[in-house]
Amino acid sequence: MENENKNKFLGILFECCNVYGRIYKNKEGTFYQGRCPKCMRTIKIKVGDGGTTSRFFKAY
Repeated sequence: MENENKNKFLGILFECCNVYGRIYKNKEGTFYQGRCPKCMRTIKIKVGDGGTTSRFFKAY
């Protein structure tokens, strides 16, 4: 089960630099985290019940 979260990601359009990137689930599976590939701004999205099935988002 360790590799279960390894490939789970969200596609993010980082509006700060107008670039796409991926953020990945942490090993506990409690949130997705990552950084803008250009300016390194951080993002963290909580995983919870009643969430969404969408895989792509914009971060402002």
